[in-house]
Amino acid sequence: MRLSTKGRYAVMAMVDLAANSNGSPVALADIAERQEISLSYLEQLFAKLRKGGLVKSVRGPGGGYLLAHTADATRISDIILAVDEPIRTTRCANITPQGCRTNRSRCLTHELWEELGNQIHLYLNSVTVADVVERRVIGTSGMLVQLAEPGGAAVAAE
Repeated sequence: MRLSTKGRYAVMAMVDLAANSNGSPVALADIAERQEISLSYLEQLFAKLRKGGLVKSVRGPGGGYLLAHTADATRISDIILAVDEPIRTTRCANITPQGCRTNRSRCLTHELWEELGNQIHLYLNSVTVADVVERRVIGTSGMLVQLAEPGGAAVAAE
């Protein structure tokens, strides 16, 4: 599965908003500058996020955007879905039992990829904006992991 810039940028912007709001509205221009995202692209994304009920806009001097809910109540999956980013790993439409092959059958690995998509959705549904802001999303990516080789010697791997 490849997440497009739409989903990634929406998550980056929402995390930035949560990290920099302190209860006051944040201007999209500030988010655009900090995250190196086009302002016009952010405006399009925030229109969808507002429609999805994830952010509130404040007009006038000192205006900008606020989270509509607390960072703890805002799930990453909700952000991605609000900007119309599908979380799927198959070519097939999930709403039909037909496959995407020319004879309308499903490929041999369809269930494998479909379940991977389900696991991705479950994971993104379990992570909140607050988890990301507070760096509670811990994994092994980018970390040095010690693996034990047969015979007892330790080998470093990334």
